[in-house]
This record gives sequence, structure tokens and C-alpha cells, in this order.
Amino acid sequence: MVETNKTIQPIKSQSGSSPTAAPTRSVKAAMWPIVWTAMRTYAPYVTFPVAFVVGAVGYHLEWFIRGTPKPREEEKSILELREERKLLEQAGMDGTQVLSLKEKLEFTPKAALNRNRPEKS
Repeated sequence: MVETNKTIQPIKSQSGSSPTAAPTRSVKAAMWPIVWTAMRTYAPYVTFPVAFVVGAVGYHLEWFIRGTPKPREEEKSILELREERKLLEQAGMDGTQVLSLKEKLEFTPKAALNRNRPEKS
């Protein structure tokens, strides 16, 4: 190893004033990479609390603007609505008067059911 006996000279500002005055641009410029590295390293620890506070404030502000929520009835499913409609339709009808299976077959498409049947005469 080679040892040198150099003394460290204080940095002089560009205006020629004392070294304890405002730092020069080179010192300020050297700090930015350190700041960005620290922000990149500790970003999750900083952003989570900030996001939590912003979310909580927004949540409470929204409820303050909207007011208290009104209780809503449970929405019925499509199947439940269909069953209720069918029950209402059948309420006025006689349950013993139903179509026979032969009568129901007449309403089906003939192309699908008459393929393997002999022709009616």
C-alpha cells in the first residue's frame, strides 16, 4: 500500500466566501442519488401508511357527503322472481285442468320429433 500525506482542504463556494456558507452545487447534486436510493429502499414502509391515511380520510369524507346509508331489502334472485310470477299466474287457474302429453307434443317443433315416426294419416 502506498500512503500519501494529503491534507483535506475545505470546499470553497463559488462566491469566495467561507467554507461553512451554503454548500456548492456539487454537494447538492451528490445528495440526490442518496435520497433516491433511500426512497427506493424504504418505499413500502412510507407508502403504506400514507395510502392508509388517504384511504381512511376518503372513506369518512364519502360517508359524510353521502349521509348514513338507507337499509336496502335483499334483492331476490331471478329464479325466485320467476317462481313467484308462476305462482301468481297459477293462482287463478284450476290445478286439475292440465294438458295431456299428446297435446303438449303438438306444440313442439315437428322437425325434431317426427324424424323417426311414421307419417300420420
